[in-house]
Amino acid sequence: MREPVYQANRKVWRNGVFSDGARLIPEETPLALTYNGGTYAVMMGSPEDLGDFAVGFSLSEGIVQAADEIETLDIVELDDGIELRMWLRPDRAERIAERRRNIAGPTGCGLCGLDSISEAVRPAAVVRRGRVFSPREIMAAVAAVAPLQEINHQTRAVHAAAFWTAARGIVALREDVGRHNALDKLAGALARDKVMASEGMVLLTSRVSVEMVQKTAAIGAPLIAAVSAPTALAVRMADAAGITLAAIARADGFEIFTHPERVTGAVAGKEPAYVVVA
Repeated sequence: MREPVYQANRKVWRNGVFSDGARLIPEETPLALTYNGGTYAVMMGSPEDLGDFAVGFSLSEGIVQAADEIETLDIVELDDGIELRMWLRPDRAERIAERRRNIAGPTGCGLCGLDSISEAVRPAAVVRRGRVFSPREIMAAVAAVAPLQEINHQTRAVHAAAFWTAARGIVALREDVGRHNALDKLAGALARDKVMASEGMVLLTSRVSVEMVQKTAAIGAPLIAAVSAPTALAVRMADAAGITLAAIARADGFEIFTHPERVTGAVAGKEPAYVVVA
């Protein structure tokens, strides 16, 4: 299998002088997701953790409801890309026809190929139950991500999505040139390891757009903490989905846009251990 990092030769212009050298840059390759022999979508992404990507994409697209509904998964490297060949339980085959993508998606394109506006803004699953977190826990979780970004340390050019719990810290972290792909890989890793999503938070090194909220809701995590700002539609979607959206997380703090009751001290007089959204 091809490596996720490539060494490229380049010339550098600096201080008025050219010099030769090499730089590590992330690999990017077409990833074709096929179900029961038919191609559903082709995404551009990093050739790493592809089993997790296949499972997570299938879950976030609603093609399967559980990882074990994928009976067989084969990763096949071709000359010009990689095929993720999945065979589903017979009762899930109809979902493929209902939600088949129409075009290829550029790097980490979260909504490419959908054939209607309603598909793009489909309501997210409601996260009705989730643990309450302290501001210190959120800050510690966000700070724990960067040291674990191995590919980004080499290239400075990939996104990460991670999952944190109070008991274990960073449970899983996945990287990709596409932020949506990174979150799909994380979703797949959590599903395959049967991690209880209501006990932790999703951490993102990117901005929060609506499809990132939809994918987090599919995971079942009650809180997103991101280093960049959300879009307005993402805020509305998170509010409707019962997800606490904390963003613009920096060394000195963060901003909560939805459901502040899940963060201790954010709402006066409310200090529950869990929040249940009606």
